[in-house]
Amino acid sequence: MHDIIDRYSTEYETRRLQALNSYQILDTPAESAFDEIVEVVSIICEAPIAVINFIDRDRQWFKSEKGLGVRETPLDISICAHAILQPGLFIVPDTTRDPRFANNPLVTGEPHLRFYSGALLESRDGYPLGTLCVLDYQPRELTERQCFALQALANQVMAHMQLMQAHREQAELVRELKATRQELTKLAATDSLTGLLNRRAFEQRFNQELALIQRGAPPSALMLIDLDHFKRVNDTLGHQAGDEVIVRFAELCREVFRQADVIGRWGGEEFVVMLPRASVAEAQHAAERLHQFLDTTPMRGETPIPLYVSASIGICSLSSSSHMDDCLHRTDELLYQAKEQGRNRTVCEPEGTFL
Repeated sequence: MHDIIDRYSTEYETRRLQALNSYQILDTPAESAFDEIVEVVSIICEAPIAVINFIDRDRQWFKSEKGLGVRETPLDISICAHAILQPGLFIVPDTTRDPRFANNPLVTGEPHLRFYSGALLESRDGYPLGTLCVLDYQPRELTERQCFALQALANQVMAHMQLMQAHREQAELVRELKATRQELTKLAATDSLTGLLNRRAFEQRFNQELALIQRGAPPSALMLIDLDHFKRVNDTLGHQAGDEVIVRFAELCREVFRQADVIGRWGGEEFVVMLPRASVAEAQHAAERLHQFLDTTPMRGETPIPLYVSASIGICSLSSSSHMDDCLHRTDELLYQAKEQGRNRTVCEPEGTFL
């Protein structure tokens, strides 16, 4: 579409600069791949000066140069700025005889450039980005073979840049895929409402901890928590309010338990916590702290009447001989005892009892 836009228009120049920026080549360090191309084109064209340059908004920047000793020049004295407006090779046999360049300070003064030939460096969609050019201090011509080599090497410059661009895009795609995979893994392992581990993920983490205990790690504790009378919340205030309570309780658990503790939503209003390297007494202390938080923390946002909930908790110990089903069955029995004794309390198995 750009070929029907005036090359001298602001719109065309904006698109051309966008194409140039997409290659991320400006102000990058020297690279041997480009330096070698410059050296080869200098030899083939028998030219003392050879340059890979790009025309930026207000400057001419050299990715690689031989014979100039600078990395950029102002755009208003650039011969290449004219070259990118011409199709094919742009050749000036004698700059002193060309009215466009006769008064150029690079022609009238140092380094007294007399000859120029540049091959376009074009983007995939045809925007001119700069040139691969050779210059000399004497008026001259290029042979047909030299012209072919100049254009062929310009094509190699663009092929290398496009390869670099493809590598960057591929690396970005790999990063995006990795991030997506991590997010999917996280989603597969977490409860969508609370962000806690779901049942499947908790089971995996439980088995990992059990394997550590079997290899000599200290015993751990398992805690099963059930919010008391939660059905009343849903029945009287609605399921949205129930969800708010569940979310707030999950936040409270993150505050109460250690960073190393593993918290999961077992289902509905039931939660499970594994406390690695913790005794039943230590787990009971954490449970009492949770009871205290529940006593003083409203479980909904700004409401006229604050809503408080309580929880019943069962705690057992994990040892090298433990099995998950047995542990869950035991903590469930202890939880049931807590409810039978009036709820809002913790029941622990006797210290030293291992499953």
